[in-house]
Amino acid sequence: MDASFYEEYARVEAHHWWFVGRRKIFGAVLRALGLPSGARLLDLGCGTGVNLDFLGGYGEAIGLDWDAAAARHARKRTPAPVLRGDVTALPFPNDSVDLVTALDLIEHIEDDSACAAELVRVCRPGGFVMATVPASPWMWGRQDVISQHKRRYRAREFRRLLAEQGLEIVQFTHINTLLFPVVALLRLLRHVFPERGSDLKSDFSMTEPGPLNTFLGAVFGSEARVIRRISLPFGVSLLCVARKPVTDRSEPARMPR
Repeated sequence: MDASFYEEYARVEAHHWWFVGRRKIFGAVLRALGLPSGARLLDLGCGTGVNLDFLGGYGEAIGLDWDAAAARHARKRTPAPVLRGDVTALPFPNDSVDLVTALDLIEHIEDDSACAAELVRVCRPGGFVMATVPASPWMWGRQDVISQHKRRYRAREFRRLLAEQGLEIVQFTHINTLLFPVVALLRLLRHVFPERGSDLKSDFSMTEPGPLNTFLGAVFGSEARVIRRISLPFGVSLLCVARKPVTDRSEPARMPR
């Protein structure tokens, strides 16, 4: 992603409705998992680091990102360790992490199968992988271009990607469902009436702090209560929580400090 957009993300991640709503949903998911005391959490594609402070409330968090600009912002924001590295060749031993998060990461990776395999490799037996990706290829739009996405996923494709690595699917749902009609309409209108000019503006620039932003964050975040009971059948994104099976030969390792 262009460095200028990392500057924008660093400014808006703490308060923009999309990020706020997601963190409410992620918090509900993490509390339900019941991670052990002192759990080791690895946030891949940690971006500008706002999720690292959030994840730090559930254990010992460490971040990794390929982009130097993202890592630089993250190190300014959080005391959690932030490494640079390739998510298809992670610098961690097998079975060393209690929870691996890939929150809007996998769609950036050309070889998504190699990325998924690395998530599973470093996750301890009995540990969890939590991942989100943008849903529905037909919703491709300027935000995908700005973010340099390789793809958007159909539900069956995303489920298969993780299940083929031997993970047991614990929870699988769409999210950002309540606001989906508005987002979908905006995407369709942009297909019919393409924007002119060479300067692409991020969708995050459309909403400033204020009552509307607060309302949208509350609407999105309210899905946290819903997905505890049902899987939402459509939405802007997909969320999967999966468990790495325990085998007789499982030998957990410690993450290097």
